[in-house]
Amino acid sequence: MTSRNWVKLFINTLLVGGLTTAIVGFIVRWNEFQPYFTEFKLLDILSTLVWLIVMGFLFSVISQMGFFAYLTVHRFGLGIFKSVSLWNAVQIVLILFGLFDLVYLRYENFAGSGDSVLPYFGPAILLLAIGLIVAWYKTKQTSQDAFIPAVFFMIVVTLVEWVPVLRVNEHSWFYLMMFALLACNAYQLLILHKLNMQSEQERQNRAKQSTDKRKGNQASNVKKTKKPSI
Repeated sequence: MTSRNWVKLFINTLLVGGLTTAIVGFIVRWNEFQPYFTEFKLLDILSTLVWLIVMGFLFSVISQMGFFAYLTVHRFGLGIFKSVSLWNAVQIVLILFGLFDLVYLRYENFAGSGDSVLPYFGPAILLLAIGLIVAWYKTKQTSQDAFIPAVFFMIVVTLVEWVPVLRVNEHSWFYLMMFALLACNAYQLLILHKLNMQSEQERQNRAKQSTDKRKGNQASNVKKTKKPSI
């Protein structure tokens, strides 16, 4: 990827994170922010909006760190296992393990006496559903080989990025960071191959321009050294 497209990816992902966090923040914390709108406290609304956008930028940076870390891990995995099918099998095991931990560990750490385990399946099912949808759309854009890596990234890498809030289990932060990370991760995953193609096209265009310029200089030099006819 060219530096120009990398900067484009960075800035756009920041915007996705900021916008998603602002929208989700007002929804999940509506009871807290509703008086700002009913009483038309414009300064409080703007300050809250700015704060949510800044938090979205932070979530976006975490997402981008996880994304580039996974690209490195994915290459290492292919190199270590020497087989795409074997590496995919390992990723499937890790996906199942991550979803199980999301349900079991949260239930063990945060459930009260007599609480049902069923509500703790909700975030895991939602995460799985979004991961499958994004992975399916990724395969429509690229190839079937991208399905398992895409699901792995959307689930396992999101869980790793989500850990600071999972440990606290505060309701509003839980969903605020979840949807911000999912939006940023989905955007990066779906736009990566397009930016790579643009980068390759830009390199080819630069190489062609450089070749044409070199040929033009050579033709110019030939004309300068050619003896005039009498």
